[in-house]
Amino acid sequence: QVQLVESGGGLVQAGGSLRLSCAASGRSFSWYNMGWFRQAPGKEREFVAAISWNGGDTSSGDSVKGRFTISRDSTKNTAYLQMNSLKPEDTATYYCAVSSQPFGRLGGRPGEYDSWGQGTQVTVSS
Repeated sequence: QVQLVESGGGLVQAGGSLRLSCAASGRSFSWYNMGWFRQAPGKEREFVAAISWNGGDTSSGDSVKGRFTISRDSTKNTAYLQMNSLKPEDTATYYCAVSSQPFGRLGGRPGEYDSWGQGTQVTVSS
């Protein structure tokens, strides 16, 4: 089992930027894909971005393409989500997650991830 702790959330004005971090401990972080998801009140959990176990492949949701960038530093067991040009509709709790299978296909479905952080709140004011 891996433990994940997100940080970096907060309140920002529309057009601003935030950088989220996800620190992992436990099983070997380097073998697993990492994902970021978000959930706003009353809405389903939404895929934001994912990065492959070796960092060579990334994927992102349509609503954040061109604005958000996912990265990872396996030497620090940490994944990042750089969020630029933030919009009020980006307001949500953001969760990082680790894939259930090592060296797996990069995916955006919550069911493909079995370890989740507690979440960090991002609020974008208009």
